[in-house]
Amino acid sequence: MSGKFPFVPVRLSLGDILGSAYTDAVRSARAQVSMDDTSSLKALATRKVDFYPGRLHTTISHLLSKVGLAVTPPLNSSARGASSAGFDAHTRTSAAPLTGLGPFRIGEDGRLYFTAKSEHYHAPLGHSFPGYQLLEHARLLGIPNATHNNTRGHVTRLLEMELVRAAAGLPCGASAEKLIASKRAATPNRVLNLETGSLAAEAALKMILARFYKPQGDSPEPKYKGRIPVLIVMGDDEGGLQANYHGTTMITQLMRGMWGDLRSALEKQGALIVRSVRPNNLEELKSVFAQYEKNPYKIAGFFHELILMNYAGKRLTPAFVKQAYALCKKHDVPTVVDEIQSCIWSPSLFLFREYGIKPTFVAVGKGFPGGEYPASRILFNASMDNLPQFGALVTNGQEEIASLSYLVTMRWAEANAAITSAVGEEYEATLRDLGDRYSHLVCAIEGRRHLAGIYFHDLPPAKAFADALNKAGFDISVQTYKAGCPPSALTKLPLITTKEMVQFFTGNMEAALKGM
Repeated sequence: MSGKFPFVPVRLSLGDILGSAYTDAVRSARAQVSMDDTSSLKALATRKVDFYPGRLHTTISHLLSKVGLAVTPPLNSSARGASSAGFDAHTRTSAAPLTGLGPFRIGEDGRLYFTAKSEHYHAPLGHSFPGYQLLEHARLLGIPNATHNNTRGHVTRLLEMELVRAAAGLPCGASAEKLIASKRAATPNRVLNLETGSLAAEAALKMILARFYKPQGDSPEPKYKGRIPVLIVMGDDEGGLQANYHGTTMITQLMRGMWGDLRSALEKQGALIVRSVRPNNLEELKSVFAQYEKNPYKIAGFFHELILMNYAGKRLTPAFVKQAYALCKKHDVPTVVDEIQSCIWSPSLFLFREYGIKPTFVAVGKGFPGGEYPASRILFNASMDNLPQFGALVTNGQEEIASLSYLVTMRWAEANAAITSAVGEEYEATLRDLGDRYSHLVCAIEGRRHLAGIYFHDLPPAKAFADALNKAGFDISVQTYKAGCPPSALTKLPLITTKEMVQFFTGNMEAALKGM
């Protein structure tokens, strides 16, 4: 591999990210309650960290050739665990982590794995990313992690402003003050801090349903009181509900086809209706609007991902999304773009910006905190700020160090956006070339850049392809648990993937295809 360092260097201190006024105040306060001297505290606040040093890149480059090999003795006395039958049936202890570095994980079997799904989508900067050393600096400086909704700290409030800024497409360093102050901003300008993507999607759902039902007795009269709310979600190719995934809370599970008897009962009582639309099927979407955008019904909200990573990596087309948003705007229908999977992988940090749309809600998580914390956020327009304090309350959602992990990830991702975009484009182009040359096996390439689905004509070759790459040490999978799901091998490369790594990975893909 090339020895040339491929990324833009980022070297920052806590003071650089959080502001010297804040870190000076923290130092002064800490000195009053600890035995730390002020000079050592100042050193922590001003010590710059190289987010991704060249020597780490060199080490990772040298390890690449060992992917799939046993590099350390296996763990022979692994804990049994005590989980549910459903989890136990799908647990692969051989690949469970002993350690990790960059895009690699060493499993309990002692083998070196390439994390081609970024550890199921929440480690965009790989393992042991040096930039996260700033989290330890913050702890040593005395910045508490535990706080509460009523005492959201400076770091969390700063992150809220940064997310609003980035979602509006403003450059790093620009102020979002005017946007945040607006009551009718064009882009999301409010943020709720939560724990998981499920809670982020549910918070959006609550604000949507608050236009039909009172969250509590003293809430204002809902705008659409007395109408039956109809939620539109992306369905599968057969017209079912299973393609979408917006979390594991009860109503979001109803939205993806679970609890069918309960969903039918709610619909029968006129409490809530869920309707699906096939991906990219504009006529079907128009038909749902024609049927339900009238009394006694009201389209309550349109929930969608842009790349359905839980449905074979299928990508919604820009033409479909823009026309869907035009329909929603015309009929006062809030839009919810779920970017739990796609966030941070776009050079704009938010994939919706590449579509040129202005969603009412944006759910983010997984990628932004880089796997350091379970920390999600729901960004939303001030016009939907209709919940009481306890409407979407999550005590742990305000963690300061978790918010700092977001800020670290954002700084590196924004600095390297052009480079990671180019690598992603090369990966997608290489996959399309493979698909063309092995068209007797591969029927399509879906997804975008690092987020890719390799579609096969039939399920057996898709499984054989994934099995061959798994044996070679690459973590990819085929979705076999959803009825009617296209046979697709899914990958989601870390942002620290280089062009050399792309060539190595796709070379192994070609070897697998040749062997079939």
